[in-house]
Amino acid sequence: MTRVSPEIGDEVWTVSSDVSFRSNQFPKYKLGPNNEILEEIKEEIKGPPLKEVVLNETNQLTEQHKRLSVRDLASKFDKNLAAAAKLSEEAKIKEVASLDGHVLLKKLRDALEYLKGRLAGRNKEDVERAISLVEALAVKLTQKEGELIQEKFEVKKLVNFLKQASEDAKKLVNQEKSFACAEIESARAVVQRIGEALDEQERNQSSGKQQELEELIEEVQEARRIRLMHQPRKVVDMEHELRELRLQIREKCTISVNLQNRLAMSMKADENTSRVYEISGSESLSSILRIQPCSDEAIDLPKCSIQWYRLSPQCSRREPILGANKCVYAPEPIDVGRVLQADITSNGLKVTITTKGPIQQALELGSYLETLLRKPNNDFSVVISQMNGRNYSSHSAHVFHIGKTKIKLSRGWITKARDSYSRSMQLCGFRGGGNSAAKSLFWQSRKGQSFVLVFESERERNGALILARKYASDCNVLLAGPDDDVLL
Repeated sequence: MTRVSPEIGDEVWTVSSDVSFRSNQFPKYKLGPNNEILEEIKEEIKGPPLKEVVLNETNQLTEQHKRLSVRDLASKFDKNLAAAAKLSEEAKIKEVASLDGHVLLKKLRDALEYLKGRLAGRNKEDVERAISLVEALAVKLTQKEGELIQEKFEVKKLVNFLKQASEDAKKLVNQEKSFACAEIESARAVVQRIGEALDEQERNQSSGKQQELEELIEEVQEARRIRLMHQPRKVVDMEHELRELRLQIREKCTISVNLQNRLAMSMKADENTSRVYEISGSESLSSILRIQPCSDEAIDLPKCSIQWYRLSPQCSRREPILGANKCVYAPEPIDVGRVLQADITSNGLKVTITTKGPIQQALELGSYLETLLRKPNNDFSVVISQMNGRNYSSHSAHVFHIGKTKIKLSRGWITKARDSYSRSMQLCGFRGGGNSAAKSLFWQSRKGQSFVLVFESERERNGALILARKYASDCNVLLAGPDDDVLL
């Protein structure tokens, strides 16, 4: 037998450096007769496992999160969630196969144990070797099963992460959609408002033009009328007629004034002849109304009983003023706008007299109240005239403090009375008569404690009454005199 070897010449072929080979390994193939290549062994190209694909996709999504839109991000998460679900199904199938493998190995080992008991010699050794192989295979299967359990745990973790990410992405999509819808609606509203404003502007312009046109037509007509009437003779005649009319109107006015004066004098004379008493004084705050006899037939007032009344604005009913039973009465702010009446009774005869008109507000009281309201608290200098219905001997000055929640009467550091606004508190003008009635008020701080306070001026007394009633009203309390709540 001779050995044949291929002949190698002296020439050596060079290979270019830019040649790219198909593989970086020596090719694998089979040689046939005459050194022919029969078949090239193709390596089975196995793709990466599904777990690595899912992890790579997740990493790519994390890196491209800033560059992807919210909708693309949601679709990517849905795809990865489907892949993770598929991977979970494959893990379940592997778990079932592993369980079947354990069962088969158990049966195989039992069969070999049975054969071992029946065989002897070399066959028994083979059976023992087979049993050891089965046990080694069971150990490997257990290890594989542990890896499978770990992989299953990671897959579940990945699935939960992808589910959460998918829900977050859907929430982002819905949020962006709601924002977009809100912006669209706001844009539509703006466009609608602009359209309405333009329509309104057009209507105003058209109405303004129409009005200007009508005014222009009227001016033209007036100009034509003046032009037709503008003649020297007619103008002079019209001026003479106007002068005569003015003189006639003046004569009629003087005659009317004289007649009214005569009528008033005659009515006053009739009233003086028929009336026995009359009310003197101006019908306004800061004044004193007095009942005076105006006839020789009048009975002395100390021998008569007197009661003052307030009439409603329509004079339909009258309310008695409790405590006002003297011949002198000083109107208070609650009497403004009402007519006052007085009944004089003596020996079974009753005479009713009425003021000439309703009580008017004092002129300077409005500006004074504005000054008081600018302050959070107001203090007034007063003198105590009566205390608990008895005359007060001391005439020292006290401070009457009116706050937003309470009223206090004090002298230096000594507090005479201090109470918050309540239903038991009463405050009104003094109704007991006297020359200082217009400066006095009655204050009942609580049941069993009352004062008659004299202010320095009528304006301060009326301002204190109005201010205290306003603060009490803010505290949901009606502050008035006895039986005066109906009038408030």
